[in-house]
Amino acid sequence: MIFTILEILGSVGVFLYGMKVLSEGIQKVAGQKMRKFMETMTRNRFSGIMTGFLTTCLLQSSSATTVIVVSFVNAGLLTLIESIGVVMGANLGTTLTAWIIALIGKFSLSKIALPIIGVGLPFLFIGKNRIKSFGEVLIGFGLLFFGLGLLKNSVPDVHAMLESDNAMVAARATATLEWIKSVSGYGYFSLLIFLTLGVILTLMVQSSSAAMAITVTLAVNGWIGFEESAAIVLGENIGTTVTAWLASIGANLSARRAARAHFMFNVLGVLWMLLVFYAFTPFVQQLGDMLPKSFRTEKHSTDMGFDLAIFHSLFNALNIILLVGFVPLIASIVTRWVKAKGPESDAPRLKYISQNMLNLGELNLPEAESATREFASLTKKMFEGFTGVFAKPKEDLSSEVVRLKDMEDDADVLTHDITEYLVRCSAADIGVHHAGEVASMLRIVAELEEISDCIYRLVIYTERKYKKKRDFSPETQEEVLRFASLVSNYIDFYIEHLFSEIDAKTVEEAEKYERRISSARKALNKSAMKRMPMDEYDVKTEMLNIDINNHLEKIASHATNVINSTYYLQHGDDVPDKYLDSDL
Repeated sequence: MIFTILEILGSVGVFLYGMKVLSEGIQKVAGQKMRKFMETMTRNRFSGIMTGFLTTCLLQSSSATTVIVVSFVNAGLLTLIESIGVVMGANLGTTLTAWIIALIGKFSLSKIALPIIGVGLPFLFIGKNRIKSFGEVLIGFGLLFFGLGLLKNSVPDVHAMLESDNAMVAARATATLEWIKSVSGYGYFSLLIFLTLGVILTLMVQSSSAAMAITVTLAVNGWIGFEESAAIVLGENIGTTVTAWLASIGANLSARRAARAHFMFNVLGVLWMLLVFYAFTPFVQQLGDMLPKSFRTEKHSTDMGFDLAIFHSLFNALNIILLVGFVPLIASIVTRWVKAKGPESDAPRLKYISQNMLNLGELNLPEAESATREFASLTKKMFEGFTGVFAKPKEDLSSEVVRLKDMEDDADVLTHDITEYLVRCSAADIGVHHAGEVASMLRIVAELEEISDCIYRLVIYTERKYKKKRDFSPETQEEVLRFASLVSNYIDFYIEHLFSEIDAKTVEEAEKYERRISSARKALNKSAMKRMPMDEYDVKTEMLNIDINNHLEKIASHATNVINSTYYLQHGDDVPDKYLDSDL
């Protein structure tokens, strides 16, 4: 008995590992396209449903999809309403597992699994980048099929046990069936028992797909009846929401609401299904009986696998049809359910959210991009604050100076958060292309931090200017503001081109900006040097002017590095050798 349980656990382990290799391989091969797909194809609830369905079919894990959804909501890439549509589609996508298992009896998965692994193995050793990742996809696909085949073979057939010559084996099977029969005789109470078992099973294996595989295999081998299996499937629908709920802990308000919306959608579906359960299950079995004989299994003694696949798919499809019109209402309810406590901000916040079974480093990168864009916008706001304070020497703007110092603290927090996040993304087994992308983003963040530090020093210089009463002449004041306006235009330039498609001409334009700013700095500093010996000008005031000019040029220098890093992010082959050994 213990050996049988270990065989089942081992089979589930092979299945889960195959799912992990398959999912992570797909991310490496098509992660960038999947990210763009999830960002752009969720603008209404119907396209969101399709996005969730296709993503889950590829990743073979609704839990992974919903964790990605929570991450995207946390980063502000998806709204609450958009996320609900994706979650609906993910629920439908996970039904593919039941159909695969139902087909096990039609042909031997183990016979095709090993050849698939054999085809993928050479790619793993001789391939590079995406070709190697394609080999991982094939190996993961083969392991997933192989695990399902092992699971089917490791669960003993109840009819064979009952007919066994070994009296102990037959007695054990009889006792187990009697216990299941006794638990099944309490109507709706029995449904709740098996539903709870489904929740527990999903929490134990941390995968609704694996839980579904176990359930269908047990049903096909005669251990549990169709109604009991269907109730367990309903429990698995609830259990899978726990992963997203746990992932939302520590995330912002919108992310927590997205996780609750997932829970609420699945629970509402289970509730209405329980009301019509005893009318719905016979209807599903009638649909199963209508399947053509050529589609039926040959090795299974029952078509219950197909019946469960029909039940799972039809239930989730009907749940979407019934509730898709109430998405705004669900969003409104969870908004009232999850309220902000105290002064909590609902602003997007970077937090690395992972799924226990799978590495999602490839699909988490959009969050880092979003946070980096926010960082770039923060530098613009800081610079506007500096020019606003500098342009009004006669006004008391001490409160504005305090605000700008707080923004510098925000910049430091963003630098820490984004850097830590990118390091955790790169710690996952991501593809070579995305590893280069992470390196470029780390460099961009470092340059943006330098820009924020320069702006902060400009604010300090301006504050010192007022406190020491070192007034610039009207001409000098106007010259510095014109110079600052040129730098401000350059900041707008890198914000506009950050993570967008840029070419060598864009880089040349950036370099022209820097040369103009450098020439302007030299001219202004030369004028300040000429004024120093004159009696009507103060040396310390002119030195302060030079410091301000120098820091404005430093901003331009770091801005050019931002543009270059953005270019190298898209054109990794053009990275100069001197950058390849960089710590960043």
